[in-house]
Parts: sequence; structure tokens; C-alpha cells
Amino acid sequence: MTQLRLAIICDYPEENWPSMDLCAQMLIKHLQAEQKIFIQATQVCPKFRWRFQKIPWLNKKHFAYNADRLLNRFWDYPRYLKNKVKDFDFFHIADHSYAQLVHVLPPGRTGVYCYDIDAFRSVVEPKQERRPGWYQAMSRHILRGLQSCAVVFYSTTEVRKEIERHRIVEPSRLVHAPLGVAAEFCVNADDTSISEQIGHAPFLLHVGSCISRKRIDILLEVFSQLRAIYPELRLVKVGGEWTLAQQQQIARLNLTKAIVHLQGLQRKSIAALYRKASAVLLTSEAEGFGLPVIEALACGAVVVVSDIPVLREVGGEAVVYCPVGDVSVWVKTIQQLLANPAIAPAWNLRLSKAQEYSWSAHAQIIARSYLQLAHR
Repeated sequence: MTQLRLAIICDYPEENWPSMDLCAQMLIKHLQAEQKIFIQATQVCPKFRWRFQKIPWLNKKHFAYNADRLLNRFWDYPRYLKNKVKDFDFFHIADHSYAQLVHVLPPGRTGVYCYDIDAFRSVVEPKQERRPGWYQAMSRHILRGLQSCAVVFYSTTEVRKEIERHRIVEPSRLVHAPLGVAAEFCVNADDTSISEQIGHAPFLLHVGSCISRKRIDILLEVFSQLRAIYPELRLVKVGGEWTLAQQQQIARLNLTKAIVHLQGLQRKSIAALYRKASAVLLTSEAEGFGLPVIEALACGAVVVVSDIPVLREVGGEAVVYCPVGDVSVWVKTIQQLLANPAIAPAWNLRLSKAQEYSWSAHAQIIARSYLQLAHR
């Protein structure tokens, strides 16, 4: 059998979206290791070109970075792909926010993984997310790319419900491909090196970006109130860049010395933090999947998350839920867990829930979908 040549179109690493990079890396790894008889999977990503950030008086401004991102996404990447079309049979865009690339690819031979509909919300829910005209035009261009491709993969039934509710894609083109847990996230490993970075005080852990839907304001307020009860408690924050409002909140709550902010960690270091944390928190008001939930569970961690449908779907009975934004309930719940860890969901339940998610199964579903497209 002739191998199907599949291009895995990845995000620019310079965009600093570790979760998107991880998903693409795991897909490529498992396709190459387990589906190589049928599929030749190749990572595709051009070199990021810095332009505006090279201008001395602009290089430290947020505008310069975003301008470079837009040029690379909407000018450089499409031009690069035009010269690659003949080299592959099918194309898999690993991040839906890059779906504008479908416009330069054969749509009938292209698929997109859709993690959530945030990139299109200003178009499908303009009253809820007001954006300037240029931003809406950009989002509409990306959305039309998604709508024209042959298959759209999604991570949770909640994401599918949103896609169907807004009639973004015909249901017949949707394929459920849940995410997985990388091998580094496990219960047994040496955590000595991470202890040197964070010390030995008990800590709460948050892994993820600082964008608005993560409700970092709630995270900080909850931690502040818990610090009044447990003065030795620390907050370890992995990933993201504090916004100005978050920096001001940290200063106002006098939390600067109580927070350890780490970036660019390897997966094994994040896993070590999951294993050592008193609890892992996810205060988000919206998620597409919530990778930190299953990664933390795979490490045996106690996980406390916002009570939203998608996290109920992913975490099941293995995690603890609190109402979105209800600081008093969050504080009370975590206080009880710190005082008596035995009331948390059972350790075996946490591990078994994490084992339901597999990058191998994820890759197999995606491989099968492209093979079916090839057959048709």
C-alpha cells in the first residue's frame, strides 16, 4: 500500500501557545510511530520572520509583536504553503486559528482541528464579543477557511454543541478526537530539580495562559484569602504573561513575594509540579478541553475546577467543582481540602480517569479519517 503523505501544519513556535505545540507534537509522534504503514506524517511550518520588532523604537511594543504575527500568519504562511501543495496528498491544520490557510490548499483534502470557537466568537456572537471591524474581517476569513475544509476534528461534545448551535460546520463533517496525556505526566519520577526552583513550602498550582476567560482575577483573589488562613502557602503559576490589571491586582493584594511565576518549562518539570502541588486550580469561565485537568490527574494531583459543562465532561467524578467566580465557595472548598486531603476524589479514581485519554487513540482517529477521505 502506498503511504498517504499527510502534512501536519503547525503553529509558529514564536506565538508561544504551548498547548497547541504539544497537540501537534503528540499527533506527529504517534502517527510516525504507530501509523507509518499507512501515513507518512510530516511537520510543516515556515520560519517566522521578524519585521516590526527589528525597528528599534518599536521592538518592545505589543503592537510590533502582533503586527509580525499577522504578517506571518496571513502573508508568509500562505505563500509558503502554495509551494508545498504538490508535495502532499492531504493537509491537517493543527490549530483552528490558522484555518485561513485552507484558502491556499485543496479544501477537499484538508482537515482542521477545532479546539473551541473563540477565534470566531466576534462573528458568531458579535453582541457578546464586540471587536473592531478589521478584527471581525480577519475572524470571518479564518472562519470561512474552517467551513470550506473536508473534515473538522473537535475535542469535546461541548465544543461540538457550540459548532452546531452556530451552524459553523455541517455535522456530517465533524469527527470527535479527544486529546491525550503525554508520557511525562505520571505518578513516579524524580522531582528533586523542581524543588530547588520553588522551595519546600506548600503551594497551589495554575498551569495555562493569562487570557481573560481563564479568570486569573478569581485565582488571585482566592489565593489571597487562603493566604490569610495559611500564611506559608504559595501560588505557582506556569505559563502566560501577566496583564497590567493582573499585575496591579497582585500588588494591591500584596502577593508579589508569595507567587512563583515560571515559563518555558519542559513537560517533566510541569509534571513534577503537578505531583507536588497541594491542589491544582483551573478557575476558567470557558474552556475547549482543559488539558491541565487530565495531565494533573495522571500525576495523581487533587484538581479543583470551575463547574462548567466542558470540565464536567473531561474531569467527571475525579475532580472537585466550584461555581464560576464564586470566591467564597472556592476558598471554603480548598480550605477543606488542605485541612483534610482525604475528602478529595480517590487517588485510583483520578488515575483511572486520566487513563481514558490517549494520544495514541487521538492519532488513530485522525489517521482513519484521512484514509477514509482518500478512499472516497
